[in-house]
Amino acid sequence: MKKRVVTAAILIPVLVLVALVAPKIVAAVVWGVLLMIGVYELLYTTGLVQHPRMVLYSALMALATSLWSHYGANQGIALLGILVFFILLFSELMANHVKISLEMITYCFFAGAILPFLLCAIIRILSMASGRYLIAIPFVVAFLSDAGAYFAGSTFGKHKLAPVVSPNKTVEGVIGGLVSAMVGMLVYAVLLQLVFRFQVNYGAALLYGFLGSAVGVFGDLSFSIIKRLSGIKDFGTLIPGHGGFYDRFDSMVTVAPLMEALILLLPVVT
Repeated sequence: MKKRVVTAAILIPVLVLVALVAPKIVAAVVWGVLLMIGVYELLYTTGLVQHPRMVLYSALMALATSLWSHYGANQGIALLGILVFFILLFSELMANHVKISLEMITYCFFAGAILPFLLCAIIRILSMASGRYLIAIPFVVAFLSDAGAYFAGSTFGKHKLAPVVSPNKTVEGVIGGLVSAMVGMLVYAVLLQLVFRFQVNYGAALLYGFLGSAVGVFGDLSFSIIKRLSGIKDFGTLIPGHGGFYDRFDSMVTVAPLMEALILLLPVVT
C-alpha cells in the first residue's frame, strides 16, 4: 500500500506537468510510448503473441495512433496506417503460416489498433479548443473511482461483484467508486467555474462521474479476465506498486472514450 501511495504521489504531478505545461506533442509522444509498452505487456508478457516482429508492428501502430490523434485524427491517414498494419501482419502469416495463426493476427489488431484508438481519446481531448482544462476529466473519473472503490471495498465490502473474475471486487466498492467519481467531478466543475470562469453544466458533471465510474468497472473486469486466462497476476512492473501499464490504465480503456463522446455530445463547460 505504501509503495502504491508513493508511486501515485510521483506519477500524478508528472502527468499534470505533461498534460498542462508541456507542448501537446510531448504528451502525444509520451502517451504513445506508454501504449507501446502496453502492447508488449498485452501480447508478449501474456504469451498471446511472442513473435518479435508482429509485436513491434503492433507497438509502432499504437505510437502512430497517438500521433495521429494529436495531428487532427484525419480519416485518410488512419486508413493508410491500418492498411500498412494489415499488410505487415498478413505478410508474416503468408511467410510462416505454420507458426503464425489467424488468432495471433486478431490479438495484434486488438492490442495495436483497437485499444490504442480507445485510449488515445486522452490525446484527442487534449487537442480540443479547451483541451488543457478538459484533459483532467477522464483522470479525475478513473482515478477517484478506483480510489473510492478500494477504500469502500476494504472498509464495507461484503458482497462479491464478480468472484470468479476478480475476487476482491465488491458491490460496496463499486458504490464507493460511483460516489467518489461523482463528487470528484462536482468539485472539478466548481473549480472550472470559480477559477477558470467557465459556464458549467453541473448535471452533466455528475453524469460524467456516474457513467464513467460504471464503465470503468467494466474495463477493469475485462482486463482481469485477460490476466486470469493468461495465468498472470500483473501485466508487468512498469509502475511500482501498481504493476504494468494496463494494470493501472485498464479502466481508462472505457472511461477515456466515453468522456470524449460526452464532451462532444453533452459538454460540461462552455
